[in-house]
Amino acid sequence: MPLREESERHGNWLFQRRSWLPLLLYPFAIGVMCAYPAATARYILSDSWGLLCLGVSLAGLGVRAFTIGYTPQGTSGRNTDHQVAESLNQTGLYSVVRHPLYLGNFLMWLGLFMFIGVWWFVAICSLVYWLYYERIMYAEEEFLRRKYGAQYEQWASRTPAFLPRLSGWVPAPLAFSFKNVLKREYNGLFAIVVSFVVLVGLSRWLGEPRAGLGALVEIGQLWRVVFVVGASIFIGLRTLKKNTHVLDIAGR
Repeated sequence: MPLREESERHGNWLFQRRSWLPLLLYPFAIGVMCAYPAATARYILSDSWGLLCLGVSLAGLGVRAFTIGYTPQGTSGRNTDHQVAESLNQTGLYSVVRHPLYLGNFLMWLGLFMFIGVWWFVAICSLVYWLYYERIMYAEEEFLRRKYGAQYEQWASRTPAFLPRLSGWVPAPLAFSFKNVLKREYNGLFAIVVSFVVLVGLSRWLGEPRAGLGALVEIGQLWRVVFVVGASIFIGLRTLKKNTHVLDIAGR
């Protein structure tokens, strides 16, 4: 099979599993914490470091929110069965970077990578992330190239793939939809919160194994507040999405 077709096939395979494959990095993180419990605890149990890393992850969620808030229905979705693009997004963040959602995803993961406090862990995970999403981005772009032809080529030729070039900014024609963001991104927020809280609990347990499972829930005041706020937002928005039409908006 020619390399181009093989790369696209691999990208589509990864695309269909993108909702769970990155979770395989968690055992790697736990392994590093078990191997270096004192070194990683020095960072993980620092509230100031934790807030910095949480801020990086939330910045990634903000990139996703800013992107999704301006996109129409049938684009920028979380679908995993097959590629979908009812229109070619070329405005908003899509005017300065071709894959803003994956940029946001990277920042969300980067905060967690940093939280462990081991530089080579951050470097390895960042490389794995790039190799993983590079194939997915390639498959998506092949799909768009076939569907939109010259229109796609013109957009891609002036828009970077992953590192934004702000000089090319084009305002989005649609108004920002906060409801669309709330409806589609509450899962991501809760995943961030749970990830940080679990790592804090695990780090405390590794430092005090004789304390038993109780050490896992002794996460400190900061992370208790973060968890309660995150869980409350998750439960509230999930309830609204599943049982009402409050978050629905036409065309989004």
